[in-house]
Amino acid sequence: MHIVIETTGTEPVLIDSSGWLEYITDDTKAVLFIPYFVAGNRPLIVSPVVIYEVRKILLDRQSLRVADDFASQVDRYPLVQIDARIALEAASLSITHRLHFADALIYATALIMHAELVTSDTHFNNLPGVTVL
Repeated sequence: MHIVIETTGTEPVLIDSSGWLEYITDDTKAVLFIPYFVAGNRPLIVSPVVIYEVRKILLDRQSLRVADDFASQVDRYPLVQIDARIALEAASLSITHRLHFADALIYATALIMHAELVTSDTHFNNLPGVTVL
């Protein structure tokens, strides 16, 4: 059985790797993600998968300085550890929604933490509890 939530605007927010990358690199959709980072009225939580993906991409495409800046920013927010419950839910979600490993773990984390997942990744289109910008 899958966990499904409806967003109310008061739950935590988990920003996917795509959103962090947009924001940090001031890419084309950065302005859409700014309210989620600076509004402060909703808690922001982080998945270790997001940290891995963003740091790897920044090291590969940007610079060590930019990757280190990200590391210092992301360290301000609570980290949700991947446990057995998240892993089991991710496996089911991966099959049901045809999500890749990382996307399934991120989505499962958001659902279990009752967080809104905010992303620009179209792999998440039409999934409950997800806002695609």
